[in-house]
Amino acid sequence: MADYTTVSIPKDLAERVEETIEGTSFSSTSDLVRFLLRSIVVEHQREGELTEAQFQDITDQLRDLGYLD
Repeated sequence: MADYTTVSIPKDLAERVEETIEGTSFSSTSDLVRFLLRSIVVEHQREGELTEAQFQDITDQLRDLGYLD
């Protein structure tokens, strides 16, 4: 069985995520966050080291989603 940790996000972002996942296969905010993080990690592992441009793209996407200030 996997060990888990908690990640905090602002409540307004959590509400936006809940609205976004309605009608999808994601049953919770945690499901979506796990999916997104796995996608980033898998892409990173497939391509090796991230370039500065790739890192900036990921940062911009996370900022647009409200994860970063």
